[in-house]
Amino acid sequence: MVALLAMLVTPELKAVEFAYEAGAELVSAYLWRGQYNGGLSFQPEGLVGFNANDEAIQFRAGVWATVGASDWKFQKGLAKTDDYNPNTYFVPEVDFIASFTAYGASIGFNEYYYCDDGSTHTSEIWAGYSFEHFFGHNAYINWYTTIAGADLIAAPTLANPENERRAFSSYLEVGYDYTFENIGLTLGAQIGMSPWASPLYGNEKFAVTNLQLRLDKEFDLDVCSLNIFAVGSLNPDNLVTDKSRDDYNVFVKTAGDDKIGMQHLNGCIGLGVWF
Repeated sequence: MVALLAMLVTPELKAVEFAYEAGAELVSAYLWRGQYNGGLSFQPEGLVGFNANDEAIQFRAGVWATVGASDWKFQKGLAKTDDYNPNTYFVPEVDFIASFTAYGASIGFNEYYYCDDGSTHTSEIWAGYSFEHFFGHNAYINWYTTIAGADLIAAPTLANPENERRAFSSYLEVGYDYTFENIGLTLGAQIGMSPWASPLYGNEKFAVTNLQLRLDKEFDLDVCSLNIFAVGSLNPDNLVTDKSRDDYNVFVKTAGDDKIGMQHLNGCIGLGVWF
C-alpha cells in the first residue's frame, strides 16, 4: 500500500495548504463497530495537517476523545469486589490518530488509550480506498488490524495451558454514503465484519458484527457547521435465538461487565459542532 501511494503522488505538490478540523459531538450512546461502548457521551476532536493538489492529497494527525455519563470508575476508584457497580464499566478514552490519503487510497494509524486503572491501550493500523472519483458518492472499503496492546487470545500448550498469543483482531468495513443534494441529507450504510477469532469483537470465527445506517443533516453557519444525526446498528453475531436463554431479545440500555456480550441492536442520536 505504501508503494502504491508513492506511485500515485505526483513529483510536485501543487497548492499545498494548511488544514485543520476541530469540533465535538454530543451523542446519546457511544457506538463503535457494532458495539455499545457507553451511554450519553461528549466526544471532542482536533486534527491538523495539509491538503495538496486540490485536496487529492491529504495528511491528518490529531486527537479524539470520549467521556460519558457512565464513565465514573476512574473517579470512584472502584475495584471488582462485592460492592462493585457494573454500570461503571466504561471509562474515558483518548485516541491518537494519523492518516495519509492520495487520490482515494489511504493508510493510517490509531492508538486507543483507555483511562482505566491499568491504562489499557491498543494500537491499530489500517488501509482503505474511496471510490468517490468513480461513483460521485463516497463508496469505500477499509481494513483495520490491531498490532499491539490488549488484544490477546488463549493459545494453550501442553507446557503452558495458560499461554496466550496476539489475536491481530481485524475489521473489514464496506460503506456507501449518498447525499440528497436538494435537501442536504446524507444517508450512510456500512457492513462490518471480523474475519477471524477476536477478543475485541467477541467472535470465535468469521462473523458479520455490524450492519449500520446513519442519517446526517448538516447546517452551514458563518463561523461553524452543525450536524444532527441518527445511527442504528445491528450486530448479527450477538443475536440470540434461543428463547430459553436469559439474554433472549435483550435491548441493552446500560453498561456493565455482565451485559457486554448481550448487545445486538443499538442506536443513538447526536449533535455535532465543527469549525
